Amino acid sequence: MFDENTTMEYLFQVERQAEKILLYKSEMVALDKSRNSNRMAIRALTNCKIPEDKIWMAVGLTMVKVSVEKAKTMLQADQVTLNNRMNILRSDIKVEVNKLNDMEYKEPVKGLFLNPLTKKEMKAMNQVLGIAD
Repeated sequence: MFDENTTMEYLFQVERQAEKILLYKSEMVALDKSRNSNRMAIRALTNCKIPEDKIWMAVGLTMVKVSVEKAKTMLQADQVTLNNRMNILRSDIKVEVNKLNDMEYKEPVKGLFLNPLTKKEMKAMNQVLGIAD
């Protein structure tokens, strides 16, 4: 009886961890949709014919009339917040995937925590390889 309960508890923990990962992924999809909408709105405001004009903007459940520049500033600030939240989720999901792999007695995913080269590092690599910028 003890062995059966232990096995069931283990399976519940694995399922909870997998659900947590799926929740993070769905949150990332929602954030990405918001980022894309913001990007499109910023682009539309950048291409606005009359930049001195005021526009209607939804702020929460309220419609507010603001200048184009103010709207663009608000959207850009929101974009920065969304980007930061997305980066946090990306790093958190890597940790959660490793936890799940540990729970399933699998090896960690190789290269999961790799970061791209910075511009400075890339420039140094190009110099070593003899590639001109």
